[in-house]
Amino acid sequence: MKTYAPPPDKSITIRALLLAAIANGQARVENPLFCADTEAAVRVLEGLGVKLCRDSNAYIVEGRGLKGLGQPAGALDAGESGALARLLAGIMAGQAFPSVITGSGSLLNRPMAPVADALRKIGANIKTTDGRLPLSIKPAPLKGGKISGVESAQIKSALLLAGLYARGPLEIKEAAPTRDHTERLLALMGAKLSNKNARLRLEPGPLTARPVTVPGDISSAAPFIAAALLAGRPLRINSCGLNPARLGFITALQKMGAAIKIKALEAFPEPYGEIEIAVSRLKAVIVQAPQIPAMIDEVPLLALLAARAAGTSVIKGIEGLRTKESDRVESTLALLDSLRIKAFYRAGAMKIIGRPAFSAAKPVETFNDHRIAMAAAAASLVCPGLEIINPGCVNKSYPSFWKDFKRVF
Repeated sequence: MKTYAPPPDKSITIRALLLAAIANGQARVENPLFCADTEAAVRVLEGLGVKLCRDSNAYIVEGRGLKGLGQPAGALDAGESGALARLLAGIMAGQAFPSVITGSGSLLNRPMAPVADALRKIGANIKTTDGRLPLSIKPAPLKGGKISGVESAQIKSALLLAGLYARGPLEIKEAAPTRDHTERLLALMGAKLSNKNARLRLEPGPLTARPVTVPGDISSAAPFIAAALLAGRPLRINSCGLNPARLGFITALQKMGAAIKIKALEAFPEPYGEIEIAVSRLKAVIVQAPQIPAMIDEVPLLALLAARAAGTSVIKGIEGLRTKESDRVESTLALLDSLRIKAFYRAGAMKIIGRPAFSAAKPVETFNDHRIAMAAAAASLVCPGLEIINPGCVNKSYPSFWKDFKRVF
């Protein structure tokens, strides 16, 4: 059985760097991911006066405390990272100086109104540019309060980071549970945070720097899981993050008949462990909308596997995928069409008609979306001659993807 260890988690790396920067003291972020998105986070923090140095496989961050960031000389460039732009908005909303957050590439077309609207509810003075970047933020007293119906982890995280600067407690009620990496890191650094009856409550106040070790990224491991199932090759994945809010893809695959075993090691702040995949025969599945947040990055892969499952699968509640690095509804449908798979989208749901084999109808257009390129890689194992346009877009989150993929498969 082949073994594989995924690269460090991008979501946790970005959050660890941001929280370390506004904590008191020095923090060591071990095993961070080095990629375009995390490099953008480092540049942004340096622009705010934070000292970071790279020490072997770690970043050492000199925390400035909640009030210690410096006014940047220009706009803060989040690159193409939506997570960085939105979480940064929460931090900058609490500063005593104005700031502008911008980005590049596909991020300039992604919606920023939802995070701006949420932050305004607790007193932030923040404006979008026609609902998108750049964001313009001016000093304003933050008041805390109660916010309900929060639909994304990034907006929740932005609110929590802004809540550290508020004059009173902040309560958040999610529309459905989303990934909780920010909450786990806040707890690690001493934030007064509780979660009762599905309501998060944060008391404003300082953070204390603590060392963080970033686990492997389950979203980066997901294409290898898909490839192993498609090709019928057993695989063991080591040192992978197993946050319960990120396991929706595996749960859906198990419902499809995939023989996947998880061995988790409890750790604080993030659990990690092994995933073992055995040769399996897949059947169709119906995925309901509340399940999507736990597999938001893996929907293209789930659709790909549904295309090889017996029966017709339905994936509901995926309208939010239309505003990712690409319109992932359309780019996923285009991927399936390249494989001669019949699939349709209507009213927030995708229907995929499974068939026994793929056939290369035309090159796969990645739309400069790393998730689509990785899904195409998995498909290529069982579709000889499949051409992938712009495979290098994986550098956004996983620079060594192709090297690792060729080694494992």
